[in-house]
Amino acid sequence: MNRFTAAARPAATALLAATLLLLTLLAGPPLAHADSGPRTLYAAPHGQGDACTRARPCSLEGARDEARTVTGRDTRVLLRSGTYARTEPLRLDERDSGQQGHTVTWSAAPGARPVLSGARALSGWSRNGDGTWTAGVPDGVTPRQLFVDGERAVRARGAACAAEVCDATKEGMSGARATGIADWRRPTDAEAVIRVRWRNYHCRVSGVSGDDLTFARPCWTNSSSGTDRTGPSWDSTTVDSDRYTGVAFFENAVELLDEPGEFVWDSGARTVTYLPRKGEDMRRAQAVTPHTEQLLVIDGAHDLTLAGLGFAHAAYRQPGTDEGYAGTQAGLTLTGADGPVDHAGRHYTKPSAALTVRGGRHITVERARFTHLGGAGAILEAGTKDSSVTRSSFTDLSSGALYVGDTEPRPEEALAGERNTVSHNTVRGAGVEYTDAVGIWAGYEAELTVDHNTLDRLPYSGVSVGWGWNQPEARRSVLRDNAITNNRITHVMEVSHAQHDGGAVYTQGSQPGTVISGNYINRSGYGNTERDGNGIYLDEQSSHLRVDRNVITRVGYKWVSNWADYGIENTVSGNWTDTAAPDLGGRGSVMTGNHTGLDELPAQALRTAVSAGAGSAPAEHLRRDLARTGTPSQSSQDGSAAASRAIDGDTTTDTRTLREEGAWWRVDLGRPRHVSRIEVWNDASMTTADFDVSTDTGTVHVTGEALRPTLVDLAGTTRHVTIKATGTGRVALAQVLVHP
Repeated sequence: MNRFTAAARPAATALLAATLLLLTLLAGPPLAHADSGPRTLYAAPHGQGDACTRARPCSLEGARDEARTVTGRDTRVLLRSGTYARTEPLRLDERDSGQQGHTVTWSAAPGARPVLSGARALSGWSRNGDGTWTAGVPDGVTPRQLFVDGERAVRARGAACAAEVCDATKEGMSGARATGIADWRRPTDAEAVIRVRWRNYHCRVSGVSGDDLTFARPCWTNSSSGTDRTGPSWDSTTVDSDRYTGVAFFENAVELLDEPGEFVWDSGARTVTYLPRKGEDMRRAQAVTPHTEQLLVIDGAHDLTLAGLGFAHAAYRQPGTDEGYAGTQAGLTLTGADGPVDHAGRHYTKPSAALTVRGGRHITVERARFTHLGGAGAILEAGTKDSSVTRSSFTDLSSGALYVGDTEPRPEEALAGERNTVSHNTVRGAGVEYTDAVGIWAGYEAELTVDHNTLDRLPYSGVSVGWGWNQPEARRSVLRDNAITNNRITHVMEVSHAQHDGGAVYTQGSQPGTVISGNYINRSGYGNTERDGNGIYLDEQSSHLRVDRNVITRVGYKWVSNWADYGIENTVSGNWTDTAAPDLGGRGSVMTGNHTGLDELPAQALRTAVSAGAGSAPAEHLRRDLARTGTPSQSSQDGSAAASRAIDGDTTTDTRTLREEGAWWRVDLGRPRHVSRIEVWNDASMTTADFDVSTDTGTVHVTGEALRPTLVDLAGTTRHVTIKATGTGRVALAQVLVHP
């Protein structure tokens, strides 16, 4: 028995080996090791160590460093709820990329709402006898913004100062005595805020001598004419130009602290003084000021996703320095004491942003929240390609929401922005401080998609794509094949902010293959005090663009503008609008098949409007206009400015009487009709002022200039509507609408 077993052992061993081999072959390839699935790391606001587990989470840097050790598998970093206080930005680079087909994702943990914050808390408030409260400010912190229980406070500001009093020159400004600044305790903490056309300036007072004010430099130098860094055409909109109308307001002086919700920063005492709103108790309130500029910087990374992250209370320090804020356009500024001659804006400076992506590839930002920021939301620059910002929200930002691309017209390939996407985002309340900023800005981009975004309540333009004006160095660029589609853009170019010469969609530069389509634009520049506020503005060298199937209503001036002779070969077709526009400028530009002068949107237009934006929302219904079929007349006629121009469905054409006592314009509705509202649109020169609006049963007096439009609610039954000057002058009107 033992001899048989011993003899048989080699054969049995061979049989066993063969059997195992057969089973292995039948079973297929080896099962993946359990560790080859995604590696999940956890971070928490007060995390520490390097375990990065659910039970022992890491800090953000700890999770980043641990993620860098993972190879051969996907990596997820899950952030728990809470505030991640940042004294410096979290920095991700090429080492934090997805490698060899694997991905790296930084995401909110399920159900969590993590927020990266640059705030510093202000505590130890003491009450003053006048009802204000004062708190000390930590060393190194300079508050430009203050948020109390999540609501933005306002830097104490005064009244406007007209150019006749605050006369600006290259050296400074008069008006120190008339404004009271000569007697302020700390005038050198105050700033002048000036708006000239589309530009915005914030410069700190540097000295007072008699009636004269001087301002910090290079801010004032860069805000004035003659630098040759912006070119002669820009000198027409500087603080010392003919278009300067005065200071919008001075801000940040204790002498101006008179409204609840205002605050003042005293750099000498290093204190903030605040006048609470009703119901606020500074002993219990949470008061914070933005301090850290950038919260997350991605530099040279690829195949990286950010999902569900919040960004709050990031600072923007430049305006508080001697650089100040010398606005050029769209939230970019001129900086430095000197620099190259730059007539095409190649060296202008973007604002600081909470999130900055430089040279990224396949970077995905989704479901992010940007709020309560001292600067901008996010920047994709320095050759970022194939990247996206989607389904994110931007609210309460001092500057613009999103900046994509750069200002160099012909960058080297590595620095060219290509195939980026901005879609299904919501932008509300951007440009709170720097009112020349736009909602979404793009420079020299190719194959950019800006689609299904909702933009609302902005002081200047909504979406701006292109750069360079008509300067020689910008006439050939990488701009091409961009798509601005299916966006909902409402209540932009808000007239209370006095920023002019823009539009809901604004373009520059030759952009072959670019399409502007399916957008719903409503109330751009509505209620304006001058001929301004475009729907779609093909400015300067804008060329080779197609504009079709947009719905554009209630705009302050032109629904589409292509004014420049060097903006060529643009095609505008199949759009719906309640007004008309002049023919397009430039060789080969055409308008065809547009539905203009509407007082009711057809079903297809309503479907387009409702489906535009980040989520379905109703469109503003137009109100039927009884005046369209009426018979107009006027007391006299100046030249060819006939009375019929006020009922032609075109707010760009004007009537005009002679200058005379009791000049009037009237429409006969043909029979008595029930009327509820009358819209009076002033002419291009804002001629009509101090007038009566009358029906057969009543009269309403309007003091001052008519707007575009002035709304008069005058309900009743009438056959006639009359606009009559109450003194000696002219009546000139772009449009009068009579609504049943």
